[in-house]
Amino acid sequence: MPVTEPLVEVEDLSVTFVSRESEVRAVNGVNFTMMPGEVMCMLGESGSGKSVTMRALMRLFPPKRSVISGRVRVAGQDVLSLSDSALRRLRGATVSMIFQEPMTAFDPVVRVGDQIAEVVALHRGVSHREGRKRALDLFDLVRIPSAARRLDAYPHELSGGLRQRAMIALALSCDPKLLLADEPTTALDATVQIQVLILLRRLQKELGMSVIFVTHDLGVAAEIADRVAVMYAGRVVETGPVRDLMRNPLHPYTAGLLASTVHDQPRDRELETIPGAPPDMRNLPPGCSFAPRCSLSAADCTAGTPPAIVPVPGRLARCIRVPGQIAEYA
Repeated sequence: MPVTEPLVEVEDLSVTFVSRESEVRAVNGVNFTMMPGEVMCMLGESGSGKSVTMRALMRLFPPKRSVISGRVRVAGQDVLSLSDSALRRLRGATVSMIFQEPMTAFDPVVRVGDQIAEVVALHRGVSHREGRKRALDLFDLVRIPSAARRLDAYPHELSGGLRQRAMIALALSCDPKLLLADEPTTALDATVQIQVLILLRRLQKELGMSVIFVTHDLGVAAEIADRVAVMYAGRVVETGPVRDLMRNPLHPYTAGLLASTVHDQPRDRELETIPGAPPDMRNLPPGCSFAPRCSLSAADCTAGTPPAIVPVPGRLARCIRVPGQIAEYA
């Protein structure tokens, strides 16, 4: 049987934001691959580099104030070397994004249906009328009630849940191979969050897309992901299949995240906390960035950046303590 090529290949990706006052190293040497149809969740505290990594896959940062290095290939295209016109063709048609707050993603003075029709007309070379027909089909696909009437609504006339569904429809309008979902349920109430998550998972299976899902919620990752990448201080510190990682975390940071959530915990168990705060990305500590907060930290943790260790197939962790956990994992 033919070997399936990865859809996404990221090698040594780094993103630095530059200003007159300082440089912020938001992403530092990220590596991962994704196969077609795979769903990966990126976990980590705010400021860990999850959203920056996502936006780097589409080169959404202004070139004058950001420096992106490394290698990013999506569907065989070298994203970091694409011309502006080729990049416009990539966005929407090959890679699309669901933003965290659709109210700021939509143009507030243009009807929602017209915004989707414009994208379809641009990428597919069809008329605005055909674009509107596609928008109506998409509204039905994402189960927006009274779809024909909602096409003529302005963003502020839709509820939060309907705006998010419209945002999903916009992201799917040109059948992307890769969907980037940047905390798409954060601004929604719990009931609507569940509805949107179920919708995204159903659409992913029906359309065969690959999805990268950024979230703080371990419960969300457990429900929708095939694989998880945990980020801290701009680095991926652990990856693995979602069930293996949650059953047996290898990195102390991942273990701390799991211990501090109510998901899958006994009711009488007191939640733990990770001491301290994430590091200043303008002045990262030497060696392991998590060492100042880690209960297992020792002098050798600050001697250098921890290497990527693969203790068992399919798992990866950046911690010098990982080799001692192989027996426990087995």
